[in-house]
Amino acid sequence: MSACTRDEWMTIAAARLLWDGCVCFVGIGLPSAACNLARLTHAPDIVLVYESGTIGTRPEVLPLSIGDGELAQTAAYVVPLPEIFSYYLQAGRVDVGFLGAAQIDRFGNLNSTVIGSYDAPETRLPGAGGAPEIATHARQTFVMLKATPRSFVERLDFRTSAGYLGGSGARARTTAPGGGPCVVISDFGTLVPHPRTQELQLSALFSGVGVEEARAAVGWPLTLAEHVGLIDPPTPNELETLRALHARTRAAHARPMPLPL
Repeated sequence: MSACTRDEWMTIAAARLLWDGCVCFVGIGLPSAACNLARLTHAPDIVLVYESGTIGTRPEVLPLSIGDGELAQTAAYVVPLPEIFSYYLQAGRVDVGFLGAAQIDRFGNLNSTVIGSYDAPETRLPGAGGAPEIATHARQTFVMLKATPRSFVERLDFRTSAGYLGGSGARARTTAPGGGPCVVISDFGTLVPHPRTQELQLSALFSGVGVEEARAAVGWPLTLAEHVGLIDPPTPNELETLRALHARTRAAHARPMPLPL
């Protein structure tokens, strides 16, 4: 078994945070890989919910989008999109909202809308989708993204989804019912909110990664949690399962799609 990449370690570390029977509202991309890895390893009865209305889906390959037919074909059932938000998310039935983003700030607020000015952006991103509602209503939120000073920023170019707003209890003073982001998984380790200020601080590192490397990847003065731990390396089974999932996904997405005439 070859040594794992930082991306693989990040995905495996994120998957370990999920538990069997958890109801998880899944974002596309890195969060989807982590959630499905959890399902294929230690959490076979995790309930994966995608924004398109699929509940209890068990895809063989990672979906290209929330509209990928793989999700509907392997779901326990499919409901209209408004029901996902009204009867499941807003009703408090989602344990974890698992999100990605283009930018995150020191208080766990997310940007998936624009880079640069909103009126004249340098880059227009895919947009909010269901992320604002997920970040507002899920009992807790996990966030997963690669860390650079352009993605972990002092100030967002646009606030798409609320984390802890300005920190120090600002979220608690709103009507947001969800618990807010409890962990951020990056390609150097994990961050958690300070219990009083809610500012994200370093909580654990991958082995071989130093504190200074983590600080260099973050666009604010990164502080340390009281105890900074080390994240266990991937097991052979975790790594084999993740690589097999990605291999099936590449093969499926490379096949031509027959169109009925």
